Amino acid sequence: MALTASFSLPDRAALATRWQALEARADAAFFLGWTWTDAWLDSYAIRPELLAITDDDGNDVALALVGHAMQPRLLGGVATLSLNQSGDPAADRPYVEYNGLLAETGREAEAATAAIEALTCRRDWRALRLSGIAPDSPLLNLPARRKTRRDVSPVYQVDLAAVRAANGDYLSLLSANTRSQIRRAMKDHGGPLPNVAVAGLNDITPWLDEMAALNSGRHADNAWDDAGFRAFVATIAARGLPGGSVELLRFTDSGGVVGLLVNFVHRGVAMNYQSAFAEPRTAKDKPGLLCHAAAVAYYAARDLSLYSLLAGKDRYKQSLSTCEESLEWWMIERFSPRLEAEALLRRLLKRPASA
Repeated sequence: MALTASFSLPDRAALATRWQALEARADAAFFLGWTWTDAWLDSYAIRPELLAITDDDGNDVALALVGHAMQPRLLGGVATLSLNQSGDPAADRPYVEYNGLLAETGREAEAATAAIEALTCRRDWRALRLSGIAPDSPLLNLPARRKTRRDVSPVYQVDLAAVRAANGDYLSLLSANTRSQIRRAMKDHGGPLPNVAVAGLNDITPWLDEMAALNSGRHADNAWDDAGFRAFVATIAARGLPGGSVELLRFTDSGGVVGLLVNFVHRGVAMNYQSAFAEPRTAKDKPGLLCHAAAVAYYAARDLSLYSLLAGKDRYKQSLSTCEESLEWWMIERFSPRLEAEALLRRLLKRPASA
């Protein structure tokens, strides 16, 4: 059965119906599900196009959102498509991972082929951003003048089955240095790991306000300073808490709050999306390590398979992990005199494509 690809701007009600119907037939990442997609569209004034791959009967086989924008480059703006992103840096701040097509299980390869053909036939772009994709994504087979991997990031994870096999002794799976840091922090906090409380709908606003306050002034580029991003986190929490696909955890001990985490739970995997931690109580206190260790114990007891720290090169993520995979960020470019001149200039200046 042949597949047909089309681009359109459907209304939100129709999009919701189609997306959720296909999601029920797909083995998709959380970031391709409707909870994420709906919250993103509702939180930002964006209207990406819908790329739909359908069969002869008009049934959806794959869907994706495609943003179109003039992206600033070294020598000026370039017409750029962005897969499941808008092309607006502010609206793309939620940072999609495990990106790709939402595709019917078993038909991923043929859907990717149809998507590649549709993108190739489209003449209104010179560059295509593929953010947070798997290293073996079939979308990388798209013919192009130049394909540049702009970044690769580890996704550090904790094997929760291994934690259970160790009778819950997560620290025994870590390096001696990390074990020592966590045990020293536990001593600073007066004993065991912090207590874990799970938010209900009425807790979302005060707990997220607390996260914003704890993160204030700690980062040069702080997402929590952005009102749109805070609205997105609040929206996805409100959409995901009732069904358990989003969890907001608060960690406390006798000394008060230790930290908070916003996590996604999908297909047996818990993923830490956002965090906020109290100030260290001593010079060597590690409230972040304590909260993540407590989260590992919490999710291991629920028989989940992995606790993922998502993409990031932070040293603490590596220290807490027992396994890892990776995601990649690519720029696919067609021929254009401006991009050819830019590529030559980068070679002369020895500047990386990510600069």
